[in-house]
Amino acid sequence: MVKDLLPREVDANSAPPEFWARYHAFRRARQVESRPDDPLVPDEIEEARMRRPRDFEIVHRYEISRDGEMLSWFGCGTAAPSAPGYEKNRHLMGASWAVAAGHRRKGIGSMWLPIALRLMERHGCTLLTLGSEEESGHAFLRTVGAQPKLTDRESRLQLDGVDWDMVARWAAEGAARNPDTTLEIVDGRMPESEWEDYSKQASRLLNLVPTEDLDIGEIVITPPVLAEWYDAIDRAGESLHTVITREPDGTISAMTDVKWAAHTPAVVHQQFTGVDPSARGRGLGKWTKATMLQHVRRLHPEARYVSTWNAASNAAMLGINNALGFRLHRMSTEYQITRDDLAAKVRSLEAR
Repeated sequence: MVKDLLPREVDANSAPPEFWARYHAFRRARQVESRPDDPLVPDEIEEARMRRPRDFEIVHRYEISRDGEMLSWFGCGTAAPSAPGYEKNRHLMGASWAVAAGHRRKGIGSMWLPIALRLMERHGCTLLTLGSEEESGHAFLRTVGAQPKLTDRESRLQLDGVDWDMVARWAAEGAARNPDTTLEIVDGRMPESEWEDYSKQASRLLNLVPTEDLDIGEIVITPPVLAEWYDAIDRAGESLHTVITREPDGTISAMTDVKWAAHTPAVVHQQFTGVDPSARGRGLGKWTKATMLQHVRRLHPEARYVSTWNAASNAAMLGINNALGFRLHRMSTEYQITRDDLAAKVRSLEAR
């Protein structure tokens, strides 16, 4: 009976082997169902990811299990008071959950609503962000009363189909059009002496990315935040590659970065690409992206495709990606619901 099920909070740093066995079984089944063509992250990497310390984020995880089987998994996070930009982000909480196939449409998913509400109240959050790539998730979120705020799209570039002559032209044209601009390739961490400048410019450019109607607060990167991110990459067994351009005064005018991991060698994850507004129209986006593709091709011949996510409204970046040969792979929608509306939904469910 669903009414006999109880959500239980999980501490990844003290969880016993029995927990990890049922968690990994759950996530494998979910991936086969929802992302069958994606490489599976090894168990030890997933555990390291979940156990890593977080100085700037508060994370909660819960499970619903019965007879050694995980039926549902819930996770949420919000900015910690120590986080830079806390005052502009403290109202936000992001959450996600899933229910195992065969146990849906029984009310298990709705059991997370009061948990999310209670955690929002505990941390003073007033807006909850949720997302879905699957129609069942969209239907659930609409029923809850969450409003769609951002349409995201994953695009993939098959490396064996790239027009490498065009990529070479883009790289050469970028250098020719910007003779006073220098381009740098960094494998691994940026030199620590550059963290301050890099963090400031990354924050500035990230906050210019189109987010449609989604409230994301303010992205604030500082050297300590950057250090924690680098630590997370190391714990995940990933390699980071960054390409930046600098103007004669040393200012970073464009940047792009990717991640690759030996345990999932077929995929390169294209992350952020940004060009300073004062430097747009000079081909810096094409120059950095083309140079990165050439670099990745040399370093990681095992890679078969590049995956990237962009807002469906980000016409400038989609234009570059489409020209390179990226093609739509999947869509996702981000939803948000206020704490007051969530509380009203919880009350209506409790009254039934």
